[in-house]
Amino acid sequence: MALGGNPIFNGKSFRGATQAPPVPQAPYGQAPYGQQPYGQAPYGQQGYGQQPMTDAQLQQMYNQPAAGPADTGRMTFDDVIVKTAACLGVVVAGAAVTMFVSMGLAALLMIVGALGGFVLALVNTFKKQPSPALILAYAGLEGLFLGGLTRILDAQFPGVGLQAVIGTLSVFAVTLVLFKSGKVRATPKAMRFFMIAVIGYAVFALINMVMMWTGAVQSPFGLRTEVEIFGIPLGVFIGLLAIGLAAFSLIMDFTSIEAGVRSGAPQRFSWTAAFGLTVTLVWLYVEIIRLLAILRGDD
Repeated sequence: MALGGNPIFNGKSFRGATQAPPVPQAPYGQAPYGQQPYGQAPYGQQGYGQQPMTDAQLQQMYNQPAAGPADTGRMTFDDVIVKTAACLGVVVAGAAVTMFVSMGLAALLMIVGALGGFVLALVNTFKKQPSPALILAYAGLEGLFLGGLTRILDAQFPGVGLQAVIGTLSVFAVTLVLFKSGKVRATPKAMRFFMIAVIGYAVFALINMVMMWTGAVQSPFGLRTEVEIFGIPLGVFIGLLAIGLAAFSLIMDFTSIEAGVRSGAPQRFSWTAAFGLTVTLVWLYVEIIRLLAILRGDD
C-alpha cells in the first residue's frame, strides 16, 4: 500500500497486484488460449457438427456485467468495512465480558488483555500475510483491556466511558469526512512530523510508566497529573497531542486502504486494513478516556 504510511501496512506483499491475471494454459494437444484449434471455426462462426447460438443466448452473453474487483479476488472497500465491523464487534464482545465479572477480575482481565494484545499487535504487524484468526484474537484481547479500563475509570468518574465512545466515533467521523473531501492528506512532510511526534510521545510514555512502577511519582496518571503548566495538568496537553496523532493515523490508514484498492491488492489484505483501523481506534479511545478522566479529576 502507500509507502511511508501506517507501519502496519508496510512490508506487505503487494507485488503483482496491478498485473493482469496469467493466461490459462491449454492442455496438451489443444490450441493455446485465444487461438482456434485446427479444423474448428473461429469465434462467432458455426463449426462442423456444432449448433449455432440463438439470438437470445448471444444477447444474454453480451448483457453480462464485466468482472469486478470482488470477482477477481481483489480488495474492495466493502471488504474492508465488513472485516473492520467484525473486528470491532469482537472488541465490543470482549469488553462486555468485563462488565459481568467482579471489579478485581475485570482488572486482571484488563492486564491480560493489554499484554496479550500488545504481543499479538506485534505479531500481526510483522507477519507478511494476514491471519484472520490472529487479528480477531487481538481484537478480543483489546476488548478485555478496554472493558477493564473503562469499568475502573467509570467507577471513579461516572459517565466517562460513554463520553469516550462518543468522542471516538466523532473523531473518526470528522477525520473520514475531511479525508473524503481531500482537505487532509498524508503528505510526506506531514508523515515525517508524525513519526517524530510519535517517537517523542513513546519516549514520554515509557519514562512515565517506569516512574509509576518504581514509585517515583504517586499520581494515578504519573507525570500527566503530577506536573502542571499554568495550573493545567501536563496530561491535558499530552492527551490533546496524542488524540491529534491518532486522528492523523486514521488519515494514514485511509490513504493506505485507498491505495491498496486502487492498485488491486489481493482480497486477503482487507484483513490487514481492518487490523490497522482497529489498532488506531483502540489507541484513540484510550487517549480520549484518559484525557476525560484527567479533566474530571482536576475539577
